[in-house]
Amino acid sequence: MNINFQGKNKKVEYGETVSKALEEEIENNKYQVIECTYNNEYRNLDTEITEDAKIELIDTSSKEGMKVYVRTLVFIMGKAFESLYQKEKLMVEYQLGNAMFCRCDNVKITKEFIKSLSSKIQEIIDKDLKIKKVVMTRKEAEEFYEKTNASKGRLQFDFKENKQIYMYYCENYYNYCYGVIAPRTGMISLFEIVKYGEGFLIRYPSSKHPNEIHEFKDTKKLAWAIDEFEKIHSVLDIITVYKLNKTIQENRIKDVIMLAEALHEKKIANIADDIAKRKNVKMILIAGPSSSGKTTFAQRLGIQLRLNGLKPVTISVDNYFVERQDTPRDANGEYDFESIEAVDLTLFNNHLVKLLNGEEIEMPEFDFTVGTKKYNGKKMKLEEDEVLVIEGIHCLNDKLTNQIAKEQKYKIYISALTVLNMDRYNRISTTDTRLIRRIVRDHQFRGYSAIHTLNTWHKVTEGEEKNIFPFQEEADKIFNTSLIYELNALKPIAMPLLQEITREDKKYAEAQRLIDILKYFIEIPKEYVPNNSLIKEFLGGGTFDLH
Repeated sequence: MNINFQGKNKKVEYGETVSKALEEEIENNKYQVIECTYNNEYRNLDTEITEDAKIELIDTSSKEGMKVYVRTLVFIMGKAFESLYQKEKLMVEYQLGNAMFCRCDNVKITKEFIKSLSSKIQEIIDKDLKIKKVVMTRKEAEEFYEKTNASKGRLQFDFKENKQIYMYYCENYYNYCYGVIAPRTGMISLFEIVKYGEGFLIRYPSSKHPNEIHEFKDTKKLAWAIDEFEKIHSVLDIITVYKLNKTIQENRIKDVIMLAEALHEKKIANIADDIAKRKNVKMILIAGPSSSGKTTFAQRLGIQLRLNGLKPVTISVDNYFVERQDTPRDANGEYDFESIEAVDLTLFNNHLVKLLNGEEIEMPEFDFTVGTKKYNGKKMKLEEDEVLVIEGIHCLNDKLTNQIAKEQKYKIYISALTVLNMDRYNRISTTDTRLIRRIVRDHQFRGYSAIHTLNTWHKVTEGEEKNIFPFQEEADKIFNTSLIYELNALKPIAMPLLQEITREDKKYAEAQRLIDILKYFIEIPKEYVPNNSLIKEFLGGGTFDLH
């Protein structure tokens, strides 16, 4: 067979594995090669070459490679835990930085537990055991589940369209992973387990620093916000996609939607009450990553503020960009509009101080076509019962409002912090949820294809990692905009857009990965979604005219 790697053709034997065919290239790679793309599909390195193929190697310095690393580490942890506690259950609940928070049903997290689990994981890694993908027909899978009485990977079996069911085996341990994992346990080199709250964290490197685990920085506010949502949804007994789908099949989803939306309204009202109690607050700063639902949140918060006798007045940071010739540039020499230095901080703070002192200002309007601020006679003055509401990526960074006293500011961090899991070992990434939201919104209101959104997503996330995430613990409040049912509502629009991406496109692998998540969600009509819901910002047709 002919394979093409880095623009060069190479002849290999039919049936030879990718790892064997590119053994030298894998060995000489700077970082651990853990996966590949095979004709634009994500594949395990033990994939047999049975057709001419273009192959690219993926290592742990890429985000996709690190996802495979984490999946494999969780698989190994599952094997280690099961060998130590055969009758107990483990749950991988959510991500905190470069770590997964895990909880055990009936096992106390002691120093001895941490030591035993760490030692067992290391032992499995040191043995460099083979991880083999076993594919079954539906009939074989039916017999398998009947015989083992297991729940692992049950969701893929319950999805009737799946003609084949598969498991990953390592010795006598098996589990299911929603995505590719490494072919050998020895490919995982670094991890750390630490006690955290009522459970523990399994820590791992980042794609930026794949050969080291950085010192742990606790994100207590973020952890509390996620844990709060987790506990609420566990009361509803909806922590997995299986349980969520069951509510749809049993015609109980409308109740779940009402409860989820009521939770949002209650939390927004609590934030407004807290702001009203702080008599010195005159400025509300809202920041969050892309597709968090900032615009709808600001509108709904405004309603609750008015109930507290406060009138919200918005001011846009976008009108305070520096002149085009003064805009900073990135490493590639392109304009970096996401840098805080792209904002005219002196003018912005000068105007804020004047407004808080009761003075009148003339608001600039930034003309993006020519790259300059223009003054069109638009005046602004802040009344006694009015508060400024400012939304933007730098709002948690004190540098943006350095002339304003801390007690006059109230900072809110919002993000779609997904608490829903596929099953006990497979969680749904917060980033993936936001990406699916953005694909839908870009198509609905900006005329962009899913390809366009996928191609630009890495730039969006790079800006967030630099300008938003480092400041999230500075917030006075964290608001979780995720809704337990949202992927069911977004699926009817997102799925066809992703299915349009053909195998010839480089983003085919990423589109297929998202399809493989969405296919397990039972669709619900968008009419089920209340008109004031945050999800309407992406679906359209909501109470707030946002587009």
